Parts: sequence; structure tokens; C-alpha cells
Amino acid sequence: MAKISTLELCAGAGGQALGLEQAGIEHVGLVEIDTNCCKTLRFNRPQWNVMQADLREFDAAGYKGVDLVSGGLPCPPFSVAGKQLGESDDRNLFPAAIRIIEQVKPRAVMIENVRGILDAVFEDYRKYIAGQLGRLGYQCDWKLLVASDYGVPQLRPRVVFVAVKGNDFHNFIWPLPLSNPAPTVGETLYDLMAANGWRGAKLWKQRANEVAPTVVGGSLKHGGPDLGPTRSRKAWAALGVDGIGIVDDAPSRDFVGMPRLTVRMVARIQGFPDSWEFSGKKTAAYRQVGNAFPPPVAGAVAGRIVDYLSSRRHIKAGA
Repeated sequence: MAKISTLELCAGAGGQALGLEQAGIEHVGLVEIDTNCCKTLRFNRPQWNVMQADLREFDAAGYKGVDLVSGGLPCPPFSVAGKQLGESDDRNLFPAAIRIIEQVKPRAVMIENVRGILDAVFEDYRKYIAGQLGRLGYQCDWKLLVASDYGVPQLRPRVVFVAVKGNDFHNFIWPLPLSNPAPTVGETLYDLMAANGWRGAKLWKQRANEVAPTVVGGSLKHGGPDLGPTRSRKAWAALGVDGIGIVDDAPSRDFVGMPRLTVRMVARIQGFPDSWEFSGKKTAAYRQVGNAFPPPVAGAVAGRIVDYLSSRRHIKAGA
């Protein structure tokens, strides 16, 4: 049976792409504007067709007939951490995505964004998006998913938008939370924290006995390599982590105090495999990790999309 194919928009450092890959979906193209993200994708998956482009200028006509259009559109227009300018924000790429969906005519759409897009202030805009896709023959829904429900050791609530061609969206089934709890920060990071023989690693593991708060990646306009605003840093401190910045290496043998995380540690908390490398210096690499869609969550949704589309092979993309 031929694999389900996807054109991914705003692919970032590959969090969603990894999840889709794990669900058995084949990437025929990934569009991303950031240079370091493109380098990350190309380094880890040389066989992928990575295109560095502004989504507002990208012509997707050559991808007509791809099964799925996926992506993680910029979050700042809808984030409570920003001004929530929504459709007025110059970073809002929903219009570009809708244009591409109209060009490609996929069988399904999967878009990730922040929890803020479900706020009442954006109700009219959500209806507008649904209306635009309805005009193109799609039914859709929005779902708030919490990463820790899918084995990721952090809270990270994210909204996923799924649309399918036709009038049987009721046959699409959202993924259910896993029955087992997600691992704690201590369980997840102990081996990395102890890599240099830190004497306090075991005691730290016992203290870090909860899942992490949401990792904050920052935007190109604001943010750097730290774990978020004051409230987030307090939550990290309760787990024995200094969230004021990111370091290059694990604590030394005689380190005293609260350790900071490395980019690799944050990547593991996001659900990336240790084999996934990130391009650029520390700030650029951390931003890629912090802005990613955790692969296990993406994979859970993608798996349900695969189930839905596989049961409806008679419905062709591009029709």
C-alpha cells in the first residue's frame, strides 16, 4: 500500500515532521523560512525535500494531489504571551495556508498552534477559517491536546486543527491520552545530568519528580535561551532547575546549586530523540527546540489521520 504523503508548512526544526514520519507518512516537501531550521532538517534527513521560502510567496501548484497539508503556523499572533493581534499580526500565516490548501486540494489538513487561538477573542476568526475551508469542501475541528498525556515529560498544551475533505469528519477519531503517566523531569534527564559524574544527580532526580512546565522558545523579535518568564522559572526552580539560561554542558562532579539545562536536555523534554541534531549556536538551537511541536503528540494525531485516510482510499487527493 502506498504511503500517505504530506507537504509540510513552517516545518521548523522537525518536531511535527518526526511525528508524521513515525506515523508512516512520507514527506514530499517541507517549507521553512529560517536558515538554521532548514540546516537542521537537511542534516538529519538528507533525503527530505527542504525548501527555504516565505510561505506567503510559496507556489504549491506542483504539489496538487498530495494527501495531507500539515504544519505549525507561527504562534505569536495568538499567544497570550504576545499582544494577540490575530489576523492583524503580520506573522499570521493562515491566509497563506488556506491559499496553499486550495492549490494542493489534499484529502486532509493538520495544523498546530498555541492554546490562545481557542480564546473567545478569536472565535470569529476560527469561524472564518472554517468557512474558507468549507468553501473548498472541508469539514474541520480544533482540539486542545496536552503533551504530557502522550508521554512527553512536560505540560505543553497545544491546539491541533484537523480538516478532511468531504462530509464525514465524524469518522475521524482524535487520539486518546495514554494510560501510563508521562515520565518526570528527573527520570527523563538523570543520565544527562549525571554525565560528568555530578555527586548531586541522584538527589536532584528525586526532587525533579513532576513533568516540566511548558518550554518557551521565544520568537525572532523577542526571547533568548532561557526557560520562560518569571512564573515559568519558578516552576522550574521547584523541580531543582535554574531556568534563567541554557548551558553547554552538564554539571561538574562537585557542582553545588541548581543546574541549568543544555539544549539536548530541553530537546529530550520536548520528545526529540537524542540522535536529532540542531543547527546553529546555542540561542538558535534552543529556539528551534523550544518552538517545536513534540514529536509524540504530532505522531498521535498523525496516526489517527493515517487511519482515517487509509479507510477512505477511494477518495483521491486533488479532486
